[in-house]
Amino acid sequence: MAPERHALLGASSAARWIACPPSARLEAAVPNEGTTYTREGTLAHAICELKLQSYFSVMARRTYSTRLNKLKKDELYAPEMEQHTDTYAEYIKEQSLPFASKPLVMIEDKVDFCRWVPEGFGTADCVMLHGDTLIVVDFKYGKGHPVSATNNPQLKLYALGAYEKYRMLYSPTRVKMAIVQPRIADTPEEWETTLPELLKWAEETVKPAAALAFAGEGEQHGGEHCRFCRVKGQCRAYAAPHISAAEDFAKLDKPKEPALLTNEEIGNALTLAKPLAAWLSAVEDYALEAVLSGRMIPGWKAVEGRSVRRFTDTDAAFRALQANGVQEEMLYERKPLTLAQVEKLVGKKDFLRVAGSFVEKPLGKPTLAAESDPRPIYNPAEEDFQKLN
Repeated sequence: MAPERHALLGASSAARWIACPPSARLEAAVPNEGTTYTREGTLAHAICELKLQSYFSVMARRTYSTRLNKLKKDELYAPEMEQHTDTYAEYIKEQSLPFASKPLVMIEDKVDFCRWVPEGFGTADCVMLHGDTLIVVDFKYGKGHPVSATNNPQLKLYALGAYEKYRMLYSPTRVKMAIVQPRIADTPEEWETTLPELLKWAEETVKPAAALAFAGEGEQHGGEHCRFCRVKGQCRAYAAPHISAAEDFAKLDKPKEPALLTNEEIGNALTLAKPLAAWLSAVEDYALEAVLSGRMIPGWKAVEGRSVRRFTDTDAAFRALQANGVQEEMLYERKPLTLAQVEKLVGKKDFLRVAGSFVEKPLGKPTLAAESDPRPIYNPAEEDFQKLN
């Protein structure tokens, strides 16, 4: 898996540079260092690609097994990848079946959308074309942040790139986009639009924003799109509302006010504190990286955090303990695997068939969320009703 070349105005960061054009050039000055999570995602994508290539092209079984076994040797490989990549591969196969004849299916398809975005290009996980239909599917292996397919700028740019690449052969009017994120959602999320609407968005929204972003111009804007921005810890626009929030907190301390905050003030405090905490975390990450690199953050320094003792050689330590009279059974504990571990061990289908009747999903622990959160209001009576059933 060779390192992927990234565009300044890439599809994956489109939500950010469309909302905040200067962010693209500001981020370009910061190294884009991969994390364990990104490398894990790259490996999962490679397994997906192999599975779909073996289905949609001619590939000997031996070749498939050899390539898969090579991927499995990666230190980040985990058995659960089989299940999650199967979910993605099965979805792609299902999408190809309803057509009257075999559709064009391109896996890890390199597309460019430079007609609207200077030097804009990217790699779509799957592009499918047949008749008047264009389908773009993106595989997300992350499990921390759910991604919606609705009006998703990344998918829309991939769709524009696919349209440009294949429009001499196909004339799609219906554009379907989907995100498969099996570690978060049980079913893929789909969204549809028309080609005229997609082209209108490209001309009226993308093109002017991309021109500003490429030139490093335009106004900075903070918001949800800042989540993965590499300069958010330093960004003045991202900081502004949080600094203002801190000032609002200070205003709460008024001598003539009641000793206890009202529920309205508690609600306001939560509204202010949630984004403030996220911003502070980003600032702390930047400051720690700065001082570790030898740069000064006045008033702050890096110190050693909490450390946990560990054996240098567990087996040798246990042998020494047993030699000195400690019984082996005292050094080990027997406990059952968790439900998730058993499911990974036997496979999702077999697990549901054999043990599915012994599984229940109780209500989750109540947690606070903003009114804008799409989840329904917590109802403890629902769990009581489930118990009666």
